[in-house]
Amino acid sequence: METIKAVVYHAPGDIRVEDVPMPVCGADELLVKVDACAVCGTDLKSMVSGNPRIKAPRTMGHEFTGLIEAVGAEVDGFATGERVVMATSVSCGECFYCRRGYRNLCEKLAPMGFSYEGGMAEYLVIPGLAIRNGHVIKVPAGVKPEHAALAEPLSCAVNACGNCNIREGDTVVVIGAGPMGILNACAAREFGAGRIIMAEINPDRLAKCAPFADLLVNSGEQDLKRIVLAETGGVGADVVIVAAPAAPPQEEALAIVRKQGTVCLFASLPVGKCELRIDSRLLHYGEIKLVGSSDSTPEHVRRAVEMIAGGALRMDLLATHKLPLDGIHQSFELMKSGESMRVVLIP
Repeated sequence: METIKAVVYHAPGDIRVEDVPMPVCGADELLVKVDACAVCGTDLKSMVSGNPRIKAPRTMGHEFTGLIEAVGAEVDGFATGERVVMATSVSCGECFYCRRGYRNLCEKLAPMGFSYEGGMAEYLVIPGLAIRNGHVIKVPAGVKPEHAALAEPLSCAVNACGNCNIREGDTVVVIGAGPMGILNACAAREFGAGRIIMAEINPDRLAKCAPFADLLVNSGEQDLKRIVLAETGGVGADVVIVAAPAAPPQEEALAIVRKQGTVCLFASLPVGKCELRIDSRLLHYGEIKLVGSSDSTPEHVRRAVEMIAGGALRMDLLATHKLPLDGIHQSFELMKSGESMRVVLIP
């Protein structure tokens, strides 16, 4: 039996690099030779505390790209050698939300790396359902694999900025300067933001944001509310995106957004630590819009690919480390230390 190397999740604390059977391309499927798969915070959380959505044992990875190796006999519109990425949470195409175009909110979401084998492997098969529902997006030639792999996380930021209705010239505050915070800043700029303020309590991580923001605020040492009000003539930010997975910054966001502004809770809080204490009077009298943002649709991925291919984004500052599949545990250490932005595994 032909085998390939893959990163396989078995249980919390039990992630192995092992040989698995070479996937077989069905008539309605695509076989992809993976050449880059990024490691995200969800992967790290799965390693540390598990994830009930993962149907173990399962090959991990949902931020991947690769070249089509084989095209199923029933598949149209794709050819061998084309580079593709995915909106990797595969929708059913039939439920209430899918019928209205909200495929990221599908009642039967089946993500790659959770329900289907993921991209931390030398090869993977893209299921027919994903192809039929438009989840496979082509990438222009010339885009580096380690950059194309970031289309999926960038697409989540595209979704968030769309939910915030960012307008030309807006002042946008992003709280949390990890990779997803920076990607939200990049997307906000593409949506027309005129001024971006990034807040973070880790000074080393904050320093890495300099190319992506107009003003950096160490919110552990500086008064973020006072600074934002001073920068906006006392009005407050047009949009605040909270990309920090903690309750205090989500609660504080309502105090630094302007009336009729938008607060986006981008980062998810852990189960059991997800309750917030908010001043409802700020919402009521300020007519503030409080929105969530989760995952992305194929349309969001398509726009993310356009942004990456356009060349304006400093992708080299985002994909900071490249490691082989055997480096999966080293990638987790790089993430925990804050040394990396995105670690990309190269099969």
